[in-house]
Amino acid sequence: MFDLGDRARTAAESLARAPTDAKNAALIAIADAITERTPAIQAANRRDLDAGRSNGLAAPLLDRLELTDARIRSMSEGLRQITALPDPVGEIGEMRMRPSGLQVGKMRVPLGVIGIIYESRPNVTADAAALCLKSGNAAILRGGSEALASNLAIAECIHDGLAGAGLTRDAVQVVETRDRAAVGLLVTMESHIDVIVPRGGRGLIERLSREARIPIIKHLDGNCHVFIDDHADPDMAATVAFNAKTYRYGICGAMETLLVGRGIAPRVLPGLAARFTDAGVELRGCEETRALVADAAPASEEDWETEYLAAILAVRVVGDIDDAMEHIRRYGSGHTDAIVTDDLTRARRFMTEVDSSSVMVNAPTCFCDGFEYGLGAEIGISTNKLHARGPVGLEGLTTQKFIVLGNGQVRG
Repeated sequence: MFDLGDRARTAAESLARAPTDAKNAALIAIADAITERTPAIQAANRRDLDAGRSNGLAAPLLDRLELTDARIRSMSEGLRQITALPDPVGEIGEMRMRPSGLQVGKMRVPLGVIGIIYESRPNVTADAAALCLKSGNAAILRGGSEALASNLAIAECIHDGLAGAGLTRDAVQVVETRDRAAVGLLVTMESHIDVIVPRGGRGLIERLSREARIPIIKHLDGNCHVFIDDHADPDMAATVAFNAKTYRYGICGAMETLLVGRGIAPRVLPGLAARFTDAGVELRGCEETRALVADAAPASEEDWETEYLAAILAVRVVGDIDDAMEHIRRYGSGHTDAIVTDDLTRARRFMTEVDSSSVMVNAPTCFCDGFEYGLGAEIGISTNKLHARGPVGLEGLTTQKFIVLGNGQVRG
């Protein structure tokens, strides 16, 4: 592990100087190699799948593990799309002239070495490598042991693409051991790694949060809310809330609790509840909700705290915007929360006072996504306040340093 770290640190210094053309050439070469070696990648993936079945891996995890033709094409296309994104490295901004005659500004630079720890999905190997490469960072990738053969097959394509573009193969390294101790060591290697990005379930992220000595870009829960204000258009409110929950149940931006103003609840809740029921969503509501929606089960305190990632929705009728924001403060996870309202003053209050990484007005929470935000791609979503927050794309994988331009000035 320390040898990986030493080589990654050296590679990071080289990669920080790499021109955009070389990084893009490497991404295209990697994409081509993945396409050309699809049979070899799928053969490695079949070994992982067979081992997973033998070890009793659950069906949803086997599905995430499988590399179909479509998923491999998507990997390759994702790499090509990243080449079209602006390179943030070296970007200079905020230049201003000081009374001393000095020009002071900021330059965007890579973070250095990024350790990425993820589960099941081998496509993350290509995605994470591409984002780190384009942002000038070296990467150490530790995928789940259930996907090791697949990850190593993809890594071969990455290494050949890097070499073909004249970049060091050590810019992207995959941890080859299945030993879980490697994860514990990785998150304590302060002299080798600058930041850790976990991609996985709550158990993994809780463990890393306890053990890490290195900054982590992460979110623990996606307990997202939509608040339908009394001043909302009922049709818009129903459309936004329905999409926020049913677009995809398993994403971290899915709505888990619906809050409805008491004044509008009788006009919105019965019809919206019927739509949810028809879609197979189980509703768990407060007493006022159940008075309007006979089929709703009683909601418990635990329901307000839960990220279901399933076809279950908690519903609560609240007195006003202050009650809604208090509920979010108490139970929310700081991920994404939305208000539906035609009142500009209330919308402004919600945006200002709700302390989440994404706050939306008249839009469903499922729009919390790097691609939808115009980032092109994301390495994850952060509810941290330092240094990146929300969807983390190329810019989030860089930091800034001050630059000062003078003409021989001296400080008196």
